[in-house]
Amino acid sequence: MQDSPAQHTVVSLAETFRTVKIPENAGFWRKMFAFAGPGYLVSVGYMDPGNWATDIAGGSAFGYTLLSVILLSNLMAILLQALTVRLGVAAGLDLAQACRREYPKPIGIALWFLCEIAICACDLAEIIGTAIALQLLFGIDLVTGVCLTALDTLIILVLQSKGFRYLEAFIVAMIVIVAGCFLIDILWAQPGFGDIMGGFVPTTEIIRNPEMLYIAIGILGATVMPHNLYLHSAIVKTRSYGEDSASRREAIKFLTIDSTFALMFALLINAAILILAAATFHQQGMTEVAEIQEAHKLLAPLLGTGMASFLFALALLASGQNSTITATLAGQIVMEGFLEIRLSPWIRRLITRLLALIPALIVALWYGESGTAKLLVLSQVILSLQLPFAVIPLVQFTTSKKLMGNFVVGPALAIAAWTVSTLIVVLNLKLLYDFFSSFG
Repeated sequence: MQDSPAQHTVVSLAETFRTVKIPENAGFWRKMFAFAGPGYLVSVGYMDPGNWATDIAGGSAFGYTLLSVILLSNLMAILLQALTVRLGVAAGLDLAQACRREYPKPIGIALWFLCEIAICACDLAEIIGTAIALQLLFGIDLVTGVCLTALDTLIILVLQSKGFRYLEAFIVAMIVIVAGCFLIDILWAQPGFGDIMGGFVPTTEIIRNPEMLYIAIGILGATVMPHNLYLHSAIVKTRSYGEDSASRREAIKFLTIDSTFALMFALLINAAILILAAATFHQQGMTEVAEIQEAHKLLAPLLGTGMASFLFALALLASGQNSTITATLAGQIVMEGFLEIRLSPWIRRLITRLLALIPALIVALWYGESGTAKLLVLSQVILSLQLPFAVIPLVQFTTSKKLMGNFVVGPALAIAAWTVSTLIVVLNLKLLYDFFSSFG
């Protein structure tokens, strides 16, 4: 294969580039442990606060039906994240760098702008989710909680200063907390195993019912996040693998295993949110529970223990803190990759957070709790609408022999990737049609 394009490109996340050593002549499990980590940062997209809003709304309104959408989203995510691994390792470029290098400048600027919108929408969900968690756990009002979320910048700066592995360890610890909290709550809820399995079987009603489709696409946007594609293609380069073809193939193998396992584990957590809502609210005829605060309030009496509501709020706080890290890293990556503009991490974080703080504060002040719930769902739909502008370039690049050389994806994988891209575009067009038709 020809020299990597990365040799002629400014490195993104330079402070973490190839900082994680890969042991030579080691066994499978030692190498697997060294490569493990980036996939878990990506998996955070499955359990961010915006996901909670869509899953709670879907579970309470339609029971277990939308579990099939979560499963489909998971399969899409596994495929797309595998492509980002291949792009980052084989081409030596993250997705933002590839867009700037391969597209005319106006197109690159437009894609950067759309990606920034997606990151702000993601950050908006994290702000609202964290503020709600602070309200539920400590009684802090929403407006104050929204303002306090700006302080999470300190967590990121401290972790980044210690090294990327510390950042990954923090992410995994928060995931374990979220998983543990939901496991206990679901054991108390005692959902029917047959009902859960039936929910994973797709039904055409999802397409025919506009309300169900709206939430389904929100789930898709909350799962396959556009900024995750940029993020994953860059953080795979934190590993210090060799530049020869054999070393790159090995890196692609281990990093793909990492992301696939992490996403399958995250599927269980993502599905658990909807299962809990279906087993508690939908089963009791409460089909309009869409707000996190309302769900928190109802869990204790329905499950017979106040600890259920506490664990729910604790998981929400852990989820919000986790998500804020990935959005920050993605913001840094897209700015450096598209524009080659470098800002200090704390400045970049402050800019991203302020852009999301303004609408969150307005909604919290004017509309209160009901407004924040609607804003959470809307933020996920915005993310889904941005997906084609990240997915199509990713598939185009990884199916390009010119860019990927011997690492270009095979025909079967290329067909699957383009099929996923087409499905995402069609679903989004259907969503837009239903949205504008509602004004008719």
